[in-house]
Amino acid sequence: MTVEYDRRGPVAVVTVDRPDRRNAIDDATAEELGDAWDRFDEDDDALVGVLTGSEGTFSAGADLEAMDLEDRPEGWLGFTRRRVSKPTVAAVEGHCVAGGLEMALWCDLRVASESATFGCFERRFGVPLVDGGTQRLPHVVGLGRALELILTGRELDAEAAEEWGLVNRLAPEGETLATAVDLAEVIAGFPQETVRTDRAAVYDGLGETLERGLAVEGWHGSRAMETAREGADRFAGGEGRGGEGVPEE
Repeated sequence: MTVEYDRRGPVAVVTVDRPDRRNAIDDATAEELGDAWDRFDEDDDALVGVLTGSEGTFSAGADLEAMDLEDRPEGWLGFTRRRVSKPTVAAVEGHCVAGGLEMALWCDLRVASESATFGCFERRFGVPLVDGGTQRLPHVVGLGRALELILTGRELDAEAAEEWGLVNRLAPEGETLATAVDLAEVIAGFPQETVRTDRAAVYDGLGETLERGLAVEGWHGSRAMETAREGADRFAGGEGRGGEGVPEE
């Protein structure tokens, strides 16, 4: 097995474990990644997923020595063309490059160590971005910056990645996974129906006109109204006054 699935309370940690290949993805690992995210989606007690790599490296992307990946419906890397129903966080240490960057972009949020490295290093070898990088990166960092990374294959350090909005939070070396799990636990502590409907509204509204996007938002929001009424009753009963329960940065 090259992919581990580990439950930590309400958080499921999916770890790529091929340190001898810098956690590069071959076909067997891609299949295991797909299975792991299927398991996460079906695991009712897992509310947030965290994706990471073993031994201080996130992933170097596709294993170019094996060169055995297949263009499966779920994506070359096993899962990048599918959307799970629950939030996900990438915990990035070391290199997060090529397909590794595309895997991190698949996640909703990204936590990185202060020494992490990002980039489309496959540019040097003529390997295309086929696991969502050309579509997700512009949404995350903007068109100009996305094209700079994609066309030049330059390296981006963690500080710049945070400045660009590619990384949501930086963590000290060796504490990235713990920081990502802490963030996941914060998300898991909220009413999950509304977490999921709001998340779905964001993704379903991408690329739509404002009018259509507002309709999408309204439809998803209407599915969480019972949860909203319960929350309003709690607020009326005195819960949450003065900012109580609002997470600190």
